[in-house]
Amino acid sequence: MELKWLLYVTLLALGTLAIQALDMDDDNDGDDVVDIEDDLDDGIEEVEELKPETSTPPPTPKVTYKAPVPTGEVYFAESFDKGTLDGWILSKAKKDDTDDEIAKYDGKWEVQDMKDTKLPGDKGLVLVTRAKHHAISAKLSKPFVFDTKPLIIQYEVNFQNGIECGGAYVKLLSKTPELNLDQFHDKTPYTIMFGPDKCGEDYKLHFIFRHKNPKTGKYEEKHAKRPDADLKTYFTDKKTHLYTLVLNPDNSFEILVDQTVVNSGNLLNDMSPPVNPPREIEDPNDQKPEDWDERPKIPDPDAVKPDDWDEDAPAKIADENAVKPEGWLDDEPEYVADPDAEKPEDWDEDMDGEWEAPQIANPKCETAPGCGTWQRPMIDNPNYKGKWKPPMIDNVNYQGIWKPRKIPNPDFFEDLEPFKMTPFSAVGLELWSMTSDIFFDNFIICTDRAVADDWASDGWGLKKAADGAAEPGVVGQMMAAAEERPWLWVVYILTVALPVFLVVLFYCSGKKQPSAAEYKKTDAPQPDVMDEEKEEEKDKGDKEEEEEEEANEEKLGSDADIGSASQEEDEEEDEEERKAASEEEETVNRSPRNRKPRKD
Repeated sequence: MELKWLLYVTLLALGTLAIQALDMDDDNDGDDVVDIEDDLDDGIEEVEELKPETSTPPPTPKVTYKAPVPTGEVYFAESFDKGTLDGWILSKAKKDDTDDEIAKYDGKWEVQDMKDTKLPGDKGLVLVTRAKHHAISAKLSKPFVFDTKPLIIQYEVNFQNGIECGGAYVKLLSKTPELNLDQFHDKTPYTIMFGPDKCGEDYKLHFIFRHKNPKTGKYEEKHAKRPDADLKTYFTDKKTHLYTLVLNPDNSFEILVDQTVVNSGNLLNDMSPPVNPPREIEDPNDQKPEDWDERPKIPDPDAVKPDDWDEDAPAKIADENAVKPEGWLDDEPEYVADPDAEKPEDWDEDMDGEWEAPQIANPKCETAPGCGTWQRPMIDNPNYKGKWKPPMIDNVNYQGIWKPRKIPNPDFFEDLEPFKMTPFSAVGLELWSMTSDIFFDNFIICTDRAVADDWASDGWGLKKAADGAAEPGVVGQMMAAAEERPWLWVVYILTVALPVFLVVLFYCSGKKQPSAAEYKKTDAPQPDVMDEEKEEEKDKGDKEEEEEEEANEEKLGSDADIGSASQEEDEEEDEEERKAASEEEETVNRSPRNRKPRKD
């Protein structure tokens, strides 16, 4: 018991110290200096004695940055490591149907290092301003024509300040004679739009392509289905993420984030609206016949309302068994004028009318069961049946739900190669964002997956490696936190010691049983054998009763013979005992030592 209470007290003391330390840290959150030592005194001193000597941690592995270089043919590659916007064109256009104050594309773009970068020298394109229209674009080395090779577009995005509402998608601008990058705006024709977009809690990863109707020549946007993956982390963790779109000549596509597929499908089956229209459509001129019956059930025309059906019976009636509670104040109103209210000084009766004090609950009703005229409570009427309606029966004239007939679709076409889209000759960013400092880097457009993977390894892969090298392990993070907040050592030790205490308490808190020696000292029955002894005594008693019954039966048969013989034997034994006693007495009297007079 002493050990158990000692452990309890120790555990309580350590827990109290840790909680007080945590409270102090929360109260002083944001201060430059937090005085914890005065509150922890003895606890910290004991912990410092147990604290192992810290050695200098090994230096963080250094990741050296080198600008990525394409390992094969590319249509576009940009790492921004030159530190300039050479080759990029800022738009001077204005949005249509927008107020002049916000119509201009006057948002700022700059080439900067990423905040808290782990790779000095690695620069990127940054959307600097917020709540403005931004547009910037650059030409490809040559137009991309969709033929027998896949299209791969890949780039990096980092929402350095998170993102409230805005996008970070790219547009592949269609090759047209009218294309003027100086006037790039939201209506500029594009072939593909791809990338992340978010507003509110709607997290999107767009893949949209504009498909040309071969019959009408008009373009229609086709949207890929929404990915099943949870995209929220890519917008909130403030890390650099790699976005990749792979579009194959067989019409299949893949969308990857950080080289992991998050969406895939086929241009013919997984776009909305579908690329190809239906072969047949409903005839817009077809009309439903007047006698077409769509009712599966109808009221039974032969049904008759029962004579005892009372449609006028109310649904609720007064409870005739209810009794007015004792003490009910019939003459007191529920509300009375506030006696403490005063008419405002600026009250004008000509304008505002006669002033009346506001109503308050009647104080006399607070202790009474109720005030005012008592009324019986309402209950359900057992005789209520409501409005009578005939039962419904199957409609023998039911013809089903009418649909207009199908006719051949005059606009039908079948494009089995939607991959062969409009060629594009430039890449652009046309964005509106309520958050600043969106970081873009390492754009590449090519046809070889290996080239894109090498480019990713030399760019995004280095960022990932540098971030991983700079982040300490779990133990390192705990040690660093304890260096800044020494009271955390108490928490760590408490966390480690708690399971040990619980195990010890589990084995030591059981009730101690007296030993066998203590039972012998007190002659008290041992509890663990009492039940067995009772059972043994019961069995012994039953056995003795059986033996006694057998003995009585034998005795009844031999009492006569045994009685006389036993009497003679007893007499002979008594005679022998008397003779032996007298001989012994004579021997003692003859002895010289015993000739002294006897004392009576």
